Amino acid sequence: MIDSVLNRLMKTTEDEKQQLKSLEVHDDIPSAAIDPSLSENRHEPVLNDYFFRNKRIYVSKHNRYAPYPEHSHTFFEINYMLRGSCDEIVDGEKIHLETGDVLLMDIGSRHSIGYLGTNDLLINLLFRDQDINLAVLNDLRSSQSVLYEFLLNRKLGSSNGQIRHLLFSHQTVHEVQTTLDQIIDEYYLQRPFADAVISGYLSILIAQLVRNYQVKVKKQVSKTQQLVLSILRDIDNDYRTVSLEKLAIKYNYNRNYLSNIFKRETGTTFSETLTKQRMLNAHILLTSTALPVSEIMKQVGISNKAFFYQKYAAYYQTTPGQQRQS
Repeated sequence: MIDSVLNRLMKTTEDEKQQLKSLEVHDDIPSAAIDPSLSENRHEPVLNDYFFRNKRIYVSKHNRYAPYPEHSHTFFEINYMLRGSCDEIVDGEKIHLETGDVLLMDIGSRHSIGYLGTNDLLINLLFRDQDINLAVLNDLRSSQSVLYEFLLNRKLGSSNGQIRHLLFSHQTVHEVQTTLDQIIDEYYLQRPFADAVISGYLSILIAQLVRNYQVKVKKQVSKTQQLVLSILRDIDNDYRTVSLEKLAIKYNYNRNYLSNIFKRETGTTFSETLTKQRMLNAHILLTSTALPVSEIMKQVGISNKAFFYQKYAAYYQTTPGQQRQS
């Protein structure tokens, strides 16, 4: 991050000065930014699109020196812990943020933010685009992975069957942090073409979030479910050469027993699941590269051309050649 932007964010604002004196939140949200009908139904403020003013993204520093009460919003929100740490309660779950952590909250998610001290910087990034939400990230992630499709369909990542927020650890999302820093720099410096640059970074950010998307599996998952998750990870990571025979040796199970467990937990056979993962990757290669179909087949582990064309048409209702022309 550029030093001048960081120095600007570290400066104490007038609202923060008032909060430092009283240790109580100084409500700087104008009434026009609150949806009265939704707020009345939910018994807490519901923020609307007031802040955007013809922009897809709004960036702000969260005011320090006072806890912020529970509220929700009609937009997608990212909380980025730029410096220090803080505690939040999101949809009833306590979450602790350390420097570099990134918290995504879906439209309608409810959260409150604890006290921030002098050396704590929490940056809010709000997205006006209604097409950006966790359902979209879910669909994008599961469209490339049979593992994530299983996790999301079975709701193994959430005790209430709904994933409303995601926490990205600072230890694993360095590229996301870099892109967020670039967005914040452009937003505050407002150099020529800043809006166009931010729009470009936003597309990169969404792709990086999808790439780093991890669904947390509940601790109560059974032994057989853990085994199936391991097999799905193997399919995800080694779809070109993985086989049921190899996995039976790896996990020390009878091949037929392993096959039965897999079908019982996923609802599909190992062969069907493996073929689907190969088709997902073939689709990515067909739509993002100029590789010939023969090379794509080789890369995804399929040698039978008729089988490849038949399965691709079944999944995508088009042939590989027509896909390239669309």
